[in-house]
Formats: sequence, C-alpha cells, structure tokens
Amino acid sequence: MHVGNGTSVTEFVLLGLTDDPVLQAKLFVLFLLVYIFTFLGNSSMIILIRVAPQLHTPMYFFLFNLSFVDLCYSSAITPNMLANMLSRTKVISLPGCATQMFCYIALASSDGLLLSVMAYDRYNAICNPLLYHAMMNKRFCLVFVAGMYIFSVFTSLIHTSFTFQLSFCGPNKILNFYCDIPPLLELSCSDTSLNELVTFVVGGSVQVGSLLIVLTLYAYIIAAILRIRTSKGKMRAFSTCASHLASITVLYIPVLFMYLRPQSSYSMSKDRFASICYTVLIPMLNPVIYSLRNKDVKEALAKVVESSCLKTY
Repeated sequence: MHVGNGTSVTEFVLLGLTDDPVLQAKLFVLFLLVYIFTFLGNSSMIILIRVAPQLHTPMYFFLFNLSFVDLCYSSAITPNMLANMLSRTKVISLPGCATQMFCYIALASSDGLLLSVMAYDRYNAICNPLLYHAMMNKRFCLVFVAGMYIFSVFTSLIHTSFTFQLSFCGPNKILNFYCDIPPLLELSCSDTSLNELVTFVVGGSVQVGSLLIVLTLYAYIIAAILRIRTSKGKMRAFSTCASHLASITVLYIPVLFMYLRPQSSYSMSKDRFASICYTVLIPMLNPVIYSLRNKDVKEALAKVVESSCLKTY
C-alpha cells in the first residue's frame, strides 16, 4: 500500500485507555474475560447452528455468519489491545495499523449488512409467510452472503487506501487502543477534507443505508403485527423480531455516534467509550441476545447436550 509523500512516521503508539498501572491491570483482566466469553459464545453458536438440523434455516444461516463476523471482528482488535496493556512500548507498525483498520472496517460493514438482510428475512416471515421459502431460498442466501463479503472488502479498501495515502509527519501517538480513521486523520499533516468526505459518504452509504433498510422493513413488520387480531398472535410475531431488534440497537447507536458527524467535533478522549462498545462489547452481546431470547436455540442446545450425554453413556 502506497503511503503519502512526506511521511516520516513508520509506527504508531497506541496509548490505550489509561496510563494508570493499577487500572490498566484491572482492565486487562476485564477485557480478557470479555474476549474469552466472546470467543466461546460465538464459537458455540457457530457449532450449534452447524450440528443442529432444526437450525438449518435462512435466519440461522445469517446468524451463523453474524457469529463468524463477530468472532473475527473481536479478534482483529482485542488481542492486540491486551498485548499492548502488557507492553511498555505499545507500538504498532504502519502496515500493521493499515491491516487492522482494513480488517475491522470490512467486518463492521459485514455486521451492518447482515443485520439488514436478517430484517428482510423477518419481513418475509411475518408479511409474506406463504412465499417465505420461495423468496428466502438457499441460492438467495448464498449469493447475498458472498456479495456482502465482497462489498465489505471493497468498502474497506476504499477507506484504508484513502487514509494511508495521507502524510504522517509526527506526532505518532494515538489516544486509543486500535487504529481508527478519525484519530489517524487527526495526526495527519496532509489536507484531510477529502478523507472526511469519503468517510461520511462511503461510511454513510453502508451504515445509514443498512439502517434505513431495517427501519423501512420494520415499519411494514409492525403494521402487519398490529393487524393480527389476537394478543397472543401479536406477541408471538413480535418475539421472532425481539433478538434482532436488540442487536440493531446495540450496534447502530455507537457506530452512528462515531462516524456520522463532522471531523471538527471529534475528541479522542471522549470517543473511547463508544469505541469499546462497538469493537469489544457488541461481539460479546450478540450470542447472548440470540441464545437467551430464542426458544429454537435453547431447544437445539438441549437436544445437542442430551445427545452428547447419551453417546457418552
């Protein structure tokens, strides 16, 4: 990847969340536990969906991919953050910074697109139940997921290429725990107005576009639910969307706060909490949301455990 002319910086220092050694040790333990829980939760969801025949449906196919993306997303950020907490230098090379940025942007884009197609799945299940299997067929699911990954990689290449064509002349200290676009634009000695425009337009086309699709589909879903005559039927229909709505809420609030605003309002110290939310906590929450509030997942897990116990004895 070409780096902008005049760049003298060959590495960045990730200052992390705090310079207090005692607090840093506590945060290391906390985030290590969060990462272990994230890894186990998403891995378990992937394995369960793979081995449980009753979960071989379009919704769980997308959930399978969501768990995979969340697992990779967390792994692109958290291990390096934990290593830096134990290191005195806290250094990341220029290529390493570019690689980290490319990975997490591609995976974050995939997250948003997956949630939008999961909304489309719920829309068809509630509004077009008779045509559901025809519309959400295996070919559609495979083509969408393949196209989603390709589009996400392309979007990430745009963001990463534009960012690392800038010149970085120093300082090189990032008041954050990973390489993100806003703090790197803050450190650049080049004109970043084009980068701000690209971040706003390209980032907005993915995140806001996905959110608008979700909101539009849920307007139809809510209208369809309200037409159901019995309260039991309404609750049953709404329960199929509850987990998805929770995932949308926890994803989009910090993402929209971080990216869809002018660069002049950016503050490294104030935005670290939002960064923790969507890079560390959200990948942990999705498997919790879908396992605790999903009857199908609970039943599938019980059958897998029961089957394993019978084979053991």
